[in-house]
Amino acid sequence: MLTSVVGYPRIGADRELKFASEKYFKGEASEAELLEIAKNLRAEHIRSQKDAGIDYITSNDFSFYDGLLDAAVLCGIVPKRYKELGLSELDTYFAMARGYQGEKGDVKALAMKKWFNTNYHYIVPEAEDDTEIKLNGSKIFDEYEEAKLNNVETKPVIAGAYTLLSLTRYTGTKKRDDYRDAVVAVYKEIVAGLEARGAKWIQFDEPSFVRDLDAKDIEFAKSIYQEILAAKGSVKVLVQTYFGDVRDIYETLTALDFDGIGLDFVEGKQTLALIEKNGFPKEKLLFAGLVNGKNIWKNHYAKTLDVLEGLKAKGIEVVLSSSCSLLHVPYTLDAETKLDEKYKKHFAYAKEKLSELRTIANIAASGDREAFAEYRANKELFAQGRDCEDADVQKRLAEIKEADYTRLPVRKEREQIQKKALNLPKFPTTTIGSFPQTKDVKKNRSSFRKGEISEAQYKEFNREKIKRAVEWQESIGIDVLVHGEYERNDMVEYFGESLSGYLFTEKAWVQSYGTRCVKPPIIWGDVSRRKPITVEWAVYAQSLSDKPVKGMLTGPVTILNWSFPREDISIKESMTQIALAIRDEVLDLEKNGIRIIQIDEAALREKLPLRKSDWYSEYLDFAIPAFRLVHSGVKAETQIHTHMCYSEFTDIIPAIDNMDADVITFEASRSDLLILDALKKCNFETEAGPGVYDIHSPRVPSVEEIVAALRKMREKVADEKLWVNPDCGLKTRGEEETKPSLINLVKAAEIIRKEA
Repeated sequence: MLTSVVGYPRIGADRELKFASEKYFKGEASEAELLEIAKNLRAEHIRSQKDAGIDYITSNDFSFYDGLLDAAVLCGIVPKRYKELGLSELDTYFAMARGYQGEKGDVKALAMKKWFNTNYHYIVPEAEDDTEIKLNGSKIFDEYEEAKLNNVETKPVIAGAYTLLSLTRYTGTKKRDDYRDAVVAVYKEIVAGLEARGAKWIQFDEPSFVRDLDAKDIEFAKSIYQEILAAKGSVKVLVQTYFGDVRDIYETLTALDFDGIGLDFVEGKQTLALIEKNGFPKEKLLFAGLVNGKNIWKNHYAKTLDVLEGLKAKGIEVVLSSSCSLLHVPYTLDAETKLDEKYKKHFAYAKEKLSELRTIANIAASGDREAFAEYRANKELFAQGRDCEDADVQKRLAEIKEADYTRLPVRKEREQIQKKALNLPKFPTTTIGSFPQTKDVKKNRSSFRKGEISEAQYKEFNREKIKRAVEWQESIGIDVLVHGEYERNDMVEYFGESLSGYLFTEKAWVQSYGTRCVKPPIIWGDVSRRKPITVEWAVYAQSLSDKPVKGMLTGPVTILNWSFPREDISIKESMTQIALAIRDEVLDLEKNGIRIIQIDEAALREKLPLRKSDWYSEYLDFAIPAFRLVHSGVKAETQIHTHMCYSEFTDIIPAIDNMDADVITFEASRSDLLILDALKKCNFETEAGPGVYDIHSPRVPSVEEIVAALRKMREKVADEKLWVNPDCGLKTRGEEETKPSLINLVKAAEIIRKEA
């Protein structure tokens, strides 16, 4: 049995690409040096897969920032404002991803959104009416030939034409269908170019096929691939889907002239049923995504082999595959030198998943499971159990009452009580929470972890940082202050360290976007709060000012979604356990005099099912109550904030309002404040702070820019409900950008107050 990998991580096992890119941005490395590091990483990744015995290895899955942006650039979908900067090809690409502010101009980055139901962020391509779509560059060809020079035959991959067209933003009068012919022409050129270079397979990634598709969508997709496939010649084409099943378009896909069809058997609830009902063409290869590309738990060989044997019995020729790109998991367990073997034996990162694919395929081909020591060891592992339950947690879950999900009095009554208690000005200014994590902050935390300084020294350093941050915020006139979060490494890992049931890793880095990498903790067992987490820092910060200082927490939905979750209990149960733990922290903050508490839910939409019919029954019906459970016990005078970022929220505005927070801040600047229309249409009750500038771009917004954004906001959000804030936390920015940006933010708020 042959094996395939949809895609491989690209940041480097030690985040080499991240650090090289950041040096390049700072002018500390040349373009040639960056390109050389990228070339070496690609060679290493392909060699790892070849050495593991993978048959269908992917090329062009490497990216300096984002794969969908790469596809857009290859098609010439580059807005004029970036071309007009007159930058190099690479710097124009980075300007689209990060924004640019320098001697050649000042442009914001393209919008950034969550990639389907993951914590990876993609750059939203943007097409203008006069965008000339044509083949632009040779990246996909170059990386195929590069692998070939290393004696590895690969299947070049690119985002499929349907997904590219469906996820692109159209800024003029033209819409998706108007660009079809031009994009199809480029994809035909790509197919011809790869065939001419000797490619045997091409992989078109079409995750958009797992969404709800109507008859028009299906016909549109069909017309695209009828034309592309008619021109394929001798090269074979794989359409690769992931993150769900293709129930709406299955019959169309199997009828088209694809040589291989990649289906997700992990998240695709109906994938097996679709094959049972409709069959699968005997002349095509089924790339069966049975090894989870999104979670780090070992594959249960017996279950996977049962599926493979069932497919084989139907006469289907199967290639065993990862369920999606391994981009979403860390590189290798080899780097985990401190994690006890009793835990490690249950996990598989990207490198280990390569071994799982080869092993399972070998067992399946043999027909004799028990003859393999690997199968017997896997069978024993899953028979053992993990001793991960906590009776106290189970008891507390059982005692939750319906009333625990409702906060009283209702929000409209609380609003007046809070306005009187807090006495804030119109258009209050605040930030999302974190301040720049400068080198000295990281060094202080690292030195403490290594035992090089005492706890007293560690805390004294942080207190001094907090003191300066509070004083500086007061000096420029910010109304609701934050303590800066200098003690936090990550907004999930930091909380997990004080929760039972969590495991932590050394180098389990996963790309979130561009050069931003995160290290998700692992939920091993039942979760509860062992001790207060943030109270000491919040109380100290509040003691320094008469202005309110926000208590800063991460909410249960985000903690779960940004961790590697358990697979032995439901997401609902796991989320509710975390909600009870964070509820304890909320009540402790209130008891200690914190009047405003922000409970961040940056990842609320992340695990929202991709099909609307499943939104409530499989997610929102327990995710929203979990958030309400966290804050329902506080007094009317305590103001509850939440924050969300970089997702499409317009279609779940009623659910967000139903979270019953008092204030919500969210990303809006990169998407040109489009969410405001949805807020107005839905009569959104919660006070709102749409981000007035994008913190992920290395630029300083002018006062005029922020004023213009606020004027636009006032057209859609009532003055008494509008807050002024950046669109996200500031930990990844430098002080040289953060300070002038916030000064301009306060000045803009003052101008708007005079206009109101």
